Parts: sequence; structure tokens; C-alpha cells
Amino acid sequence: MTQVADYVLERLREWGVHRVYGYPGDGINGMLGAFDRAAGDPEFIQARHEETAAFMACGHAKFTGEVGCCTATSGPGAIHLLNGLYDAKLDRQPVVAVVGQQKRLCLGSGYQQEVALEQLFADVSEFCQMVVHPGQARHVIDRAFKTALTMRGPSVIIIPEDIQEEDAQPSPPKTHGSVYSSVGWSRPRMLPDEAELRRAAAVLNEGERVAMLIGQGAADAEGEVVEVAELLGAGVAKALLGREVLPDDLPWVTGPIGLLGSKASDQMIQNCDTLFMIGTSFPYSEWLPDEGQARGVEIDIDGRMIGVRYPMEAHLVGDAKETLRALIPLLRRKEDRKWREQIEKDVREWNRICERRSEQHFGGLINPQAVASELTPRLPDNAIVTADSGSGTNWWARHLKLREGMRASLSGTLATMGPAVPYAIAARFAYPDRPVIAFIGDGAFQMNGMNEMITVKRYMDRMAGSSPLVFCVLNNQDLNQVTWEQRAMGGDPKYPGSQDIPDVPYAQFAELLGLAGFRCEAPNKVGAAWDDALACDRPVVLEFKVDPGIAPIPPHIMLEQGKKAAKAAVHDPERAGIAARGVRQKLTEFAEHLPGRRHEHG
Repeated sequence: MTQVADYVLERLREWGVHRVYGYPGDGINGMLGAFDRAAGDPEFIQARHEETAAFMACGHAKFTGEVGCCTATSGPGAIHLLNGLYDAKLDRQPVVAVVGQQKRLCLGSGYQQEVALEQLFADVSEFCQMVVHPGQARHVIDRAFKTALTMRGPSVIIIPEDIQEEDAQPSPPKTHGSVYSSVGWSRPRMLPDEAELRRAAAVLNEGERVAMLIGQGAADAEGEVVEVAELLGAGVAKALLGREVLPDDLPWVTGPIGLLGSKASDQMIQNCDTLFMIGTSFPYSEWLPDEGQARGVEIDIDGRMIGVRYPMEAHLVGDAKETLRALIPLLRRKEDRKWREQIEKDVREWNRICERRSEQHFGGLINPQAVASELTPRLPDNAIVTADSGSGTNWWARHLKLREGMRASLSGTLATMGPAVPYAIAARFAYPDRPVIAFIGDGAFQMNGMNEMITVKRYMDRMAGSSPLVFCVLNNQDLNQVTWEQRAMGGDPKYPGSQDIPDVPYAQFAELLGLAGFRCEAPNKVGAAWDDALACDRPVVLEFKVDPGIAPIPPHIMLEQGKKAAKAAVHDPERAGIAARGVRQKLTEFAEHLPGRRHEHG
């Protein structure tokens, strides 16, 4: 007879799952035996930690649009999944976790590794259910997938050890209480009310200076977003999760927004009279128009989130692509293009500022901005790029420019450290022929990225290939983003006790594992280092020794943060270097308007 564990994997396969990320333990012994008997479909991918297995499942969902799947043993293994599952929950990604539990016989006795898993996963999951009868497995699995896809979040299936090893009941006896479910789900076509569409069109048609802000909810609507922007003469700023929606070489795409945003985005938002948000829940009100400054229109598929970031006049609850298609015939092309021309001028000016900033090196150290800037012209076609959380995210967002067909993601809403490497590994498994590049700070690399290089070694035959796989590590021996937040938000000097981290030879570590390792310390060698890494036929750890004193300068400095940063600088152990670097970086903005420099009008 087929065991329940075998049936579970068969049902996962019917739902299109061919790869499950996890780590073994005796709480899923039955599942591990079934993976062996499944002969690689679905395949068990052994991560180094359950947290990164969940990150890999989330990354798979982000880059493929499919349900990502992970598995863990009972007790501590299940607990380890949480951070990765929360990443999926907050970034609205469908992930199914299959988790072991102690045998039913001992539950409630305080048995070893007995954890109340349904309570543990109650907040993170959209659906969580323990299978307590073999005939229950079918509909629990089906509901888990249907819920993950419908709610765009994690579902958790808990299977006790003894149930895993019982005889399967693919079709339970037809008695009262039996449930018969099916594999299958289709994406709904969601459209707003017609009166609300007309209201939205009126607001957008009456606006003279329209600013658009897009997020990952606009991912399937690139053509429609472009058409609307052209009709309205608008510029488009991108929340980080939406940065792959439009390529950065469109002249009216202003780039990122917020603390790590562009000056072009900030100027557009500060001067707009109409804000059009599409598929984004960008939360920071200080980077949106003042209340009353602009009229608002928003499209979001989740009615719970519509109009909660800025007061809107038109609330379009629906799919971005379908809603924009219905809206476009109602829009009038704006003949006055002065607003659009100003936006394009601001974008060109911002790009020059970024270029000049990246060229400034201090004390023989590499400016981390140059690492991203030098990669931009070298990015291979169809590249997939991932980022971690830290100061490196600023340079990834501002200086790395994406072209048509490229993919990019990071932990946008949870903003957790650690997903860049597992996202990249999942991308490589899903698309073995596409170039994959991860952008990581040394703090995140020490946290879990280095361990996952062992996973890369474990699957070297799959990780190596004709297209590059590069893990770029910014080595500054500082938990740099928090250091700058301490200065600007807390008004405190850098505290070396919490912020300094050991100098680790990351490239040498990669070589020890049989990967390629390159280390670059010279500012004039950054481009050549990228050339070497991208030409390598093995996975590469590319380590740059970078300057921790380059501040992630916001588009405009708020008074309170400026006061706190000045207060912190008085006692900061790196105050002299910070001042010199900060002044020269900020002067790049004013240099654009110095006498003798070419000006553009429009």
C-alpha cells in the first residue's frame, strides 16, 4: 500500500511542485522516505537551515509565479521556518510548508519537540491545518494550495509522524464527514465598479502634474502602465518590489522612492498635483505628497489596503492589468508636456549625480556605489538580481539600472536580513540558463549566506553552467545600515560594540569550497573584477573591500534627522571621515548647477 507521505508528494506534483526546499529531521522521516521513492519528482533540495529553505520557497514564488514549497521537521525545524514564511506573507507570495509533528499518541504530554504548531503558525499562515486521518490529506493539501494562491500568502500543512506512515486513502470512504476535493485553481478577473472607473478617469484627466507610483502588483501590466504614463504625461516612480516592472532606461522612470530613493522621484512627488498608485502599499508618508496637496487614485487587488497610505478620491479594487485596460479608453492625452519634460530633465540630472558620486573614492577604499554602477553596463541580458537588507540595498536600488527582461527582488516589506543568497539559489534552480547575481552586505553574508555557499557546493552540477552565478559581497566590517540609522534617527554615534563585525576572507572561503573567489580592493579595478566574475564557469563569490563611510544620503534631509546626525557626529569615532565624505557626496547635487556646466531647459 502507498503511504500517506507518498500520496502527499504525489498531490504536490499534481499541483505543479517539482522542488521542495528543506532540512531533514525525524519528525518528517516518513516524508524523507517518500522523497526517496519519488525519484526526484518532487525533488528534495537540502538547504543548510530551515529559514533559508523558506526563503528559497519564497524566492521561487517571486521569480516563477508558481507556489513555492518547503518542508521542516517538528519542533525546532518548524520554528526555524518562521522568518522565511513571514517574508512570503508580507510580500504576498504563495508558499506551502509541509511540517512534521510528534505522533498523535503523545500529543498533549509535553513530549520532546512537541510544539503547538497550529498556534505557532496562526499569524503567519492564511491556512493551517493538521492532518489527523489519512483520508483528510487530500482536501487539506488542496485547500492549502487554493488558499495560498487566492490569498497570496503561506499555507501550512502539519502531518504527525504516525500519519505519514499510515496507508493512504486517496479516495476516502463515502460516509458522512468525508470530503472530496480537486486539484485546480484559476486566477480571477477582478474589475472595479464602472462608476469608480469614471471617477478615477475624471481625477486623472483634470490633473496637470500626475505622478505614478507602482509596486509588484503592477508586475503583469507593463504595457498598460507605459500607455497610461504616455497618455497622462506622467513620470513613474517604483517601490522596490516593483522595480522590475519597468526598465530603468525609459526616460520618465524616476527610479526608487523613499529614504533610499532618487532625487528625481522626490521632486516629482513634492511637485505633483495628482498621485496615481498602482499595486503598491509603499508605507512611508513622509515621502508621499502632503495631505491635501494632491488628488489621489489607487489600484489594488486587496480591498483591505486600498486608500490606507494616502487619501484617495477613487478606490479601484481590482487587478492592475485588467483595471488599467478598462481605464485607458476613459483617459485623455495631455497635450501640454512641460511636466513630462521636467521629469525627464530631473531623471537625467539624477543619473549624472549618481555617476559622479560613484566616482568619488576616499582613502584608497572602494566606494560601494561604484560596485553597482560598474555592474550596470555589464549586466547580462535576462539577468536575475537579488538584494539583501542593509546599506548595500541603497546602491542596488539607485545605481543598478535594469533593462527590459531583467528580474529583481528582495525582502521588501519584512526587510529581513538573509534572503539574497537563498533567493539567488532558488532562481538558479528555476532558470538554470539565466544569469543570477546576488548583492549582499557582509553582515547578511555572515548571518546565513556563507552557510548557503555549502548548498551551492552540494549542487555544484546544477549551479555551474554557461551563465554566471555571482554572489557579490560588500565587505566593510560594519553593520552599516543600522550604523547610519543610529546616527540619523537616534542621534547617537556609532557603537562599535554592536556594529563592528569581523573581517572574513569571503573569496578564500569560496575557494575552500571549490567555488571561484575574487577579491577586489582597488577602486580602479572594480570593472575588471566584474568582468572576471561574469566570465567564470563556476559560481563566484566576488568580494569588494568597500568604504563604510559613504552615507546613504536621502533625496532630501529632514530637519529632525539632520539635527540628530549632527549631534551624533560630535562623538562619533569616524567623525572626520564622515564629514569629508558627506560634504563631497552632497556637493555632487550642487555641481550640476555651477557656472560653466551645461544646463538643460524644458
